[in-house]
Amino acid sequence: MKLSKISYDLTAVTIGIHLLERQRNDGNSLLDGEGLVPIYTGKDLVTPRCYDDWDTAKQDLRQLQAALEVNIPDDRRTFLQGMIESLILAVRLFSGGSPTYEQKVVGLVGAGRGHEDAGLIAGSRDRIDQLLARMGFTRGTLADRVRSWEEHRSIDDAKLPDVLDELMAEAKRRTDEMIFDTGDFKMAIRPVRDVPFPAKCDFDARRMDLNVDLLLSRSALKHLICHNIYPGHATHVLYAHAEVTSGRSTSDALLVSANALTGCVQEGIGDQGIYLVEWLEDEDDLLAAELRGLRAACQTSATWAYMAEGQSAEQTVKYLRDTALGQDAWVRGCLRTAAHPFKGPFAASFWSGSEVVRRVREHVSDANRPDFIRYLYGRSHSPKSLAMYKPA
Repeated sequence: MKLSKISYDLTAVTIGIHLLERQRNDGNSLLDGEGLVPIYTGKDLVTPRCYDDWDTAKQDLRQLQAALEVNIPDDRRTFLQGMIESLILAVRLFSGGSPTYEQKVVGLVGAGRGHEDAGLIAGSRDRIDQLLARMGFTRGTLADRVRSWEEHRSIDDAKLPDVLDELMAEAKRRTDEMIFDTGDFKMAIRPVRDVPFPAKCDFDARRMDLNVDLLLSRSALKHLICHNIYPGHATHVLYAHAEVTSGRSTSDALLVSANALTGCVQEGIGDQGIYLVEWLEDEDDLLAAELRGLRAACQTSATWAYMAEGQSAEQTVKYLRDTALGQDAWVRGCLRTAAHPFKGPFAASFWSGSEVVRRVREHVSDANRPDFIRYLYGRSHSPKSLAMYKPA
């Protein structure tokens, strides 16, 4: 079976699974109506499989596994093998199975098992300490100083719309110039409260929900726009769709937003977005980026301790406040998400995904950047397949 046929069938099976999960009427949907593929632009390109039961979907996935024995480039084989295994685990969850938290982190998400390196976390805290000192925030504990910086830099509600408009325009300009021409594509920003995320991309509604329970600096807003819109999730979907319709990529690129193996790299592109458009301007941006990395690493460790090792909620909250230096609204969101039987393990996708994108990005020359962007944005990837990038 040719790669194009395997890719088409994989996409058709995945969307069939997505539709079956969304049609459940027993009140036990694991994805709260979001579905397995929250952003999908292939309705006119791929005919989904129709499923009435999970066993048939499992059989189709096993047949796809067997088809991978043909000659397929190594990076595509690596991705397809991992994606099929991820979907098998998703179907196991949808059909009432109970894989362990470790199995979900490794098999469903494609992230690493266990805690992140304590030395790495300590080093990040040291760099945060030094940046705060250079900016004059020297009184109190490290957590006190971070809080003081966040309070001093937070944007007033009255000024928020104008700041968002300015940042959206600049993010789009940089993305159109450096990543992909998004044309007349635009998204609105809707302030929300009492949600377990800092921001969320609602591609179909052309809207980003922004958690205004958080203290939001200009630097934080830049990152959230980059993560979710330009050049992050929305741009990623637009780019992949264009590659499929032009014939430069296979159908599985339409699955870049799946709550499966591809989601890890999608989050990595989002978290590396501000670097991809070269938008670090000052020490506030450097500090905000360092805090994001620290919090992503700590969230991975804290969620593992909470879900895989039985650490108490109280200890987990304390770690996220004291070590990750997290705001209370962010800490509450982490704890709410951690216990979700499907979404919980995706806490590990932010750090793992960001790190694999960073490692590859930092070794790409200026001459090879266009080729790298096509590889990164124009195909579906697992962390392992992305790490196999070689310049054309």
